Amino acid sequence: MLSGFPLPLQQRKTYDVCIVGSGAGGGMAAYQLTKAGANVLLLEAGGPWDNTKDSVMLKMPYQSPRRGASTPDRPFGEFDACVGGWDLEGEPFTNAEGTDFKWWRARMVGGRTNHWGRISLRFGPDDFKAKSRDGLGDDWPIGYSDVAPYYDRIDKLIGVFGNNDNLPNHPGGYFLPPPPPRCYELMVKDAADRLNITCVAARLSIITKPHNGRMACHYCGQCNRGCRTNSNFSSTNVLIAPALKTGRLTLVTHAMAHEVTVDKSGRATGVSYINTRTRAENHVNARVVVLAASACETARLLLNSKSANFPNGLANSSGLVGKYLTDTTGTDVSGFIPKMIDHFPHNEDGVGGNHIYMPWWLDNKKLDFPRGYHIEVGGG
Repeated sequence: MLSGFPLPLQQRKTYDVCIVGSGAGGGMAAYQLTKAGANVLLLEAGGPWDNTKDSVMLKMPYQSPRRGASTPDRPFGEFDACVGGWDLEGEPFTNAEGTDFKWWRARMVGGRTNHWGRISLRFGPDDFKAKSRDGLGDDWPIGYSDVAPYYDRIDKLIGVFGNNDNLPNHPGGYFLPPPPPRCYELMVKDAADRLNITCVAARLSIITKPHNGRMACHYCGQCNRGCRTNSNFSSTNVLIAPALKTGRLTLVTHAMAHEVTVDKSGRATGVSYINTRTRAENHVNARVVVLAASACETARLLLNSKSANFPNGLANSSGLVGKYLTDTTGTDVSGFIPKMIDHFPHNEDGVGGNHIYMPWWLDNKKLDFPRGYHIEVGGG
């Protein structure tokens, strides 16, 4: 479905839209724009990937001489779906003095949607107006009501399991039935209830019933390998494959974008990119350019795109492009539960992730830190 991408391009053609990046943002842009009738070109720095064909979801460790150990392009194990890593050949980066920043990048169709836990939570009303609550940062210029209809459309398109729990900052949605808690999750849930800690069904974009022509999850627990049955969400087959079927999407792989070109008036005219296999430089003409290459890659492209109109980089009149980026932070705590020793045989089936989690439940006015966190539960 996702092989045989056309190369080289017909350079004289002008596309309606050129999208850089085929992950969550780029895939959704391609899906919606082609459905609306636009002629779209999608540039992906990595290679082809089709989870319904390329996944090793059911391969046993003994079937590999490496027993699943990591490889240079699969640092999380050779069976992992995602091709990428912190150190990519031909893509060096430098660190500011005194820092030890590690930039993890995916290089494949679908990007990092091939490598995530598929936890699909909504921002709540308080998240958009946090400064009004604690005085820190800035409020968003929009509110939850502005984006709620789009959250609903996402739920219906990709399929998300969960419950409507009627919690203050934990909006409901259009959910498929959540899988029942496993044995260890039931123990956690029981303890949380006794401690008055909110503990509810997780919300993951893994379908538990047939949905939009996709099969329900059969609980093999190998989501990280890429789902052969297409039961979990990834941009590759939920967004890009339907866009290709319209005949209005041209997908070019091994295409590392390096600059957005502009005309004398400062309007984008297209994207220059490097073919990572031949090192040849190419240019695609487009009336509109969408940058969806992750926070760091998009910032790099904007800073690279210097011209007389934009001497400090495109869209960087503020000088803030590439600054104030943040990452997902977390920690873990593990424990050994004697009660689980020599347990009677029981069903531990489930998705490749948590079935329950704890959204933030405390009142920060009584605490010495702002806002909060959530707790994801794992075990076995």
